[in-house]
Amino acid sequence: MKISRFPRVGSAVMVGALALSLAACGSDPGAETPGGEGSEGATGLSGELNGGGASSQESAMEAWRAGFQGANPDVTVNYDPTGSGGGRENFISGAFAFAGSDSALDEDEMADAEAQCGAGGVIEYPGYISPVAVAFNLEGFDTLNMSAETIAKIFNGDITAWDDEAIAADNPDADLPSTDITVVHRSDDSGTTENFQEYLHTVVPDVWTYEPEGIWPIEGQESGAQTAGVISAAQSGEGTITYADASQVADLGTVAVGVGDEFVEYSPEAAAAVVEGSERIEGTGDHVFAYDLKRDIEGTYPIVLVSYHLACATYEDAATADLVKGFYTYILSDEGQAAAADSAGSAPLPTTLTEQFLPSVEAITAG
Repeated sequence: MKISRFPRVGSAVMVGALALSLAACGSDPGAETPGGEGSEGATGLSGELNGGGASSQESAMEAWRAGFQGANPDVTVNYDPTGSGGGRENFISGAFAFAGSDSALDEDEMADAEAQCGAGGVIEYPGYISPVAVAFNLEGFDTLNMSAETIAKIFNGDITAWDDEAIAADNPDADLPSTDITVVHRSDDSGTTENFQEYLHTVVPDVWTYEPEGIWPIEGQESGAQTAGVISAAQSGEGTITYADASQVADLGTVAVGVGDEFVEYSPEAAAAVVEGSERIEGTGDHVFAYDLKRDIEGTYPIVLVSYHLACATYEDAATADLVKGFYTYILSDEGQAAAADSAGSAPLPTTLTEQFLPSVEAITAG
């Protein structure tokens, strides 16, 4: 097999504080980009906006904070990276005005969210696309090739040593040690976990027989809470392997994943290509942009994390509506997407997608 033409692009940005304080946007976000050149002198917004969810987005949120607060110092937006499950739960309950989730709302969650949001319904769109890296800590190795079958067998416990013949077959020039493999998974309800399992279940369902969900299905392995927890656990032990948003793998080694006749290293470009080649799920609301990801397109990096942004189309008060509208408009702007790419190594959304999402964001209003 050969290495894909996509370059590996990553960021070693580590997670910060649990709550991010950032400033919101101008009073007319549909006309000008908040925090951008057109927002100079924007006034009229004040108050506090609370949201949270996917910890994978934390580095991107830091970048959005930096671009957002300079223009509008009178608004504080808090983002608690409690995990995707916590984000969805708190959004549905009304505790969060907005949320991030590494998996789209399921049918029951959508019904509950629509009941909370009211007649306007729910807005859901991908605001953050990033590769999920299979990351390891093995002295002397920065990258290794692995097929989907090998990855699945490692994480389900069938392959337990680094010199296993399956790993050696894909890395014929590597002098692999007999070190034991220690799997580290997320202990919390995680959209990253669900995305990782969806990849395995889609590509090698005979090996990964578990139904994808946010909770890790195998007991007895090591675990860590949120992205920071699994990275810390992987860094602290020799022979560990985990899965995490590629923007936060720091100095860990990473796997080039087998797709067809290639081994593809992670990169934002290779991850974005998966979304571009996938179809929007039918039968959802007008403001719901959830995608059925195709994870077997040759030349793409198949373990992709699509992190959704959740909002209500209608809020009870105008201040909250304006704040959410402005913040999400900035995230979708060229400035916002570039800031996240520079800081977190995420893939900027293609213009064809942002043009679809913006009308729903601009329609946010107060009931």
